[in-house]
Amino acid sequence: MQAVTRWADIPDFIDEAAEARYWETHEMDSRLMATSVHEANARESTTITLRFDPRMLSRIKRIARSRFLNYQSMIKQWLAERLEDEMRKL
Repeated sequence: MQAVTRWADIPDFIDEAAEARYWETHEMDSRLMATSVHEANARESTTITLRFDPRMLSRIKRIARSRFLNYQSMIKQWLAERLEDEMRKL
């Protein structure tokens, strides 16, 4: 196995099959992986304002309560899931 020690060494792949072939003979260097781990910090969040139709917000809060979640946390979760879906489509 050939160790990948820099992010720049990873090529752009034309498809998933090409990527799979690459990773059959390469592996990430543990030091590169250790330095790339992002530790979440609550202070890194940014406050924004969103305007919702009152009925929509009421429905969101009702769904959140039924799941024993804070409605703002649930909205962030929904946005994160949708962002991942959209990024996969690019």
